[in-house]
Amino acid sequence: MNLYLFNDNDSAARYGIGTYLIELTHVLEGTDIHVHIVHLHSDRLEFEIVKTNGIENWFIPEVHNQNTFDGPIQKVEYYYRNVIYLLQLNIKDTKDLLFHFNYNQCYALAKGSKKVFDCKTVTTIHFMKWAFELQGNLQKLHALKSKPEDKMSPFEQLLYTTDEYECALYREVDRVIALSHHAKNLLCNEYQIDPDKISVIPNGLTDANPVWNSTVASLRAKWLLSGKESLILFAGRLNPVKGLSFLIGAFRKVLEAVPNCRLIIAGSGHYDNCIQETKGICTKVTFAGLLEKKELYELYHIADAGVIPSLYEPFGYVAIEMMMHGLPVVAAATSGLNEVVDETCGLKVPVIQHSEKVEINTGLLAEKIVYLLEHPDEAKVLGQNGRKRYLKEYSLEVFRRNMIEFYQSLNK
Repeated sequence: MNLYLFNDNDSAARYGIGTYLIELTHVLEGTDIHVHIVHLHSDRLEFEIVKTNGIENWFIPEVHNQNTFDGPIQKVEYYYRNVIYLLQLNIKDTKDLLFHFNYNQCYALAKGSKKVFDCKTVTTIHFMKWAFELQGNLQKLHALKSKPEDKMSPFEQLLYTTDEYECALYREVDRVIALSHHAKNLLCNEYQIDPDKISVIPNGLTDANPVWNSTVASLRAKWLLSGKESLILFAGRLNPVKGLSFLIGAFRKVLEAVPNCRLIIAGSGHYDNCIQETKGICTKVTFAGLLEKKELYELYHIADAGVIPSLYEPFGYVAIEMMMHGLPVVAAATSGLNEVVDETCGLKVPVIQHSEKVEINTGLLAEKIVYLLEHPDEAKVLGQNGRKRYLKEYSLEVFRRNMIEFYQSLNK
């Protein structure tokens, strides 16, 4: 099989989608599946093919020609016509050809590829634009779709058009990979996609839980934590959909019950609003920025509790990393994250959807965090169960088996 994985030069490639593609190439090593990665909208000046570790990376830059389109959709379609032309020129072996898309804006590429090549097409749905922007609020989506188009704001029009375009991709491709049963149900119920066309395959991660040469005490000293100071850890982008404002609100209440504790926020993004929200407790909150994996793993090792308060989370790599390291978690019971973290390895809080907003009860979130801090033996059991769950459901071996079986099924 000749597999072409389509990547895109945007921020998502540095986070979940980028991780997915790295892990997927790892699991296909040693198989008869020949992997090529096509980097769309590359910042390189010219089309270029670079071979790294046996894998061809195709870099296709943006096309800048202002006279070839009338609007955003025309621009997208013009770009993908150029992509297909380059694929025609450069794909030498067309036997058992599979195009695997990882962005929902690839409808024109998927449709055009089927016309030019004898190929199979697949897409993995890593996230949906509307869910990210509306924080997973279906009530708001339904309200938006019921509006006459001339009554929509420019943002609503863009979201509506994007959702229609994404739906066209789901219908065009031969198969769809959903990361959770929640996502599959959404595809069936909201977009009327045939359930037989959808495969639920959760992500997997390489086991990176090291054998620590350093003691917890020495690592805590490295991070300037006092011996008795409890550590609460958040890891992720500083984006409203990650629910960080609710965590900061909950942390205020945690401090009332457990004064000797600290919240570390590890991740990149816009800090201004977050810093303002920590007013009065700022000396108890540490913004660590985007950390190297080794540093983040140190924090997983020494933290007392990990918190994932996302309002919408299609899967949740951070949850898997925390479970991999045996860290007990408090997680929002939302979308795919609700399936990743079960009751054996974490405590959960509901996400409350209103017609105009989505929220988490900060009092309940604080209560769950305090429980872990005040019951270390039970927290340890949750962490151990999380490690077991990772090995059983989300290890790279499980991901390898699932993906190879899926690819092989396409030829049956």
